[in-house]
Amino acid sequence: MQDAPETTDVIEEIEENQEIIEKTDMTDVVDADDEVVVETTAANAPSEVIEKSDDLKSEIKADAGDGVDIFQWANQTDAVKNELRAEFFLFNRNYTPYSIRIDDALDTQIKALFLFDLINDVNLGAGTGLSVRDYELSEKGPDTLLRTDLEKVGRAETLIHLIKHERHDIVEFSEQEHEFKRIKGIVARFTKRDGSGEFFVVKQVSGSSALQGATSWEFNEGSFRAFTPEFGWKVPADNQVLIIDKDIFIFSQSKFERIFNYEYKKQLLADKKVAEIEKQYKLSFAEGANLQSLVMEKKKIVNKLQKLEIGSVTQEQAIEYADTMQLDLMTDDEGAIIIMDGNDLDMFVNLINEDYITSEITGKRYEIKSKKPLDEPEGEPPRG
Repeated sequence: MQDAPETTDVIEEIEENQEIIEKTDMTDVVDADDEVVVETTAANAPSEVIEKSDDLKSEIKADAGDGVDIFQWANQTDAVKNELRAEFFLFNRNYTPYSIRIDDALDTQIKALFLFDLINDVNLGAGTGLSVRDYELSEKGPDTLLRTDLEKVGRAETLIHLIKHERHDIVEFSEQEHEFKRIKGIVARFTKRDGSGEFFVVKQVSGSSALQGATSWEFNEGSFRAFTPEFGWKVPADNQVLIIDKDIFIFSQSKFERIFNYEYKKQLLADKKVAEIEKQYKLSFAEGANLQSLVMEKKKIVNKLQKLEIGSVTQEQAIEYADTMQLDLMTDDEGAIIIMDGNDLDMFVNLINEDYITSEITGKRYEIKSKKPLDEPEGEPPRG
């Protein structure tokens, strides 16, 4: 976690104290928390203050070494911003990247939309007390920039790996083959001209911001005309996600969570529920699959696990319940419930959450989307 502006102020204060000490007979020496720790004379104060100042600077350098120092990065990048070149990739809901070509005439707009405002936000924050906090431990505030580790966000890690190490396998985007309405986001990969200094800026792509040629008009030279391009897209101007090395910096928490379907606090509880399910039930998976990986791909299941009471329905009851509801629940020779894919997982979770009913009136079977328990009845029903 970084509090660069406050740390700089402390160093400056200590250096000012050194000058004061030389002119006075008695002074207070402050530590990093601005508390009085020792009272000394001019004869020995300067060396002690210098020693404390050096210790503090060493601590600051050690803290900055934990991951990327975003304030230092912004300063260094600002100095070479005109030398950077950008390569763009679209990615769909399965996080498959596609390369796209950008006209050279858009270079000024590209850096304004994807880089300059981002650098300015960090540099401005350095002067107004911006703090960097861990996403998993903090809430987004007005003077807070959240960060997390790339390895914690599986979809982001996979996407960046494909772009960095499997570039040769990435095909070029085509509206006829891939359809822009299926695109989830865009990645700008910035590097220096020699290929060094790599970082990535990610923005969400919303279908509502796209203009389709068949249903859109363009206004030109005083009149509306047929929209000639295949489609148009309004690029979002806000800063959203920055990835440097192994760090993800989150400028928009809601956009970050939507882009990568990552809600740590929900996922944390879901992980706990997964551990309880694995302890309570015997399950069998397809080769290479496990309960954790399947749950991560199913936002619906992650949400349902938040309130699921594990163990209220036993293994035997779940199997019998499936037979009663005439569901295609499979078991192996050892009685383990077989889960081959997300559909099987949906069925299993619905069973242990009692989400299937048969109407006593029509005899029809239903899957319950949500349910509200009724209070215990008091007395006799009104009609006896």
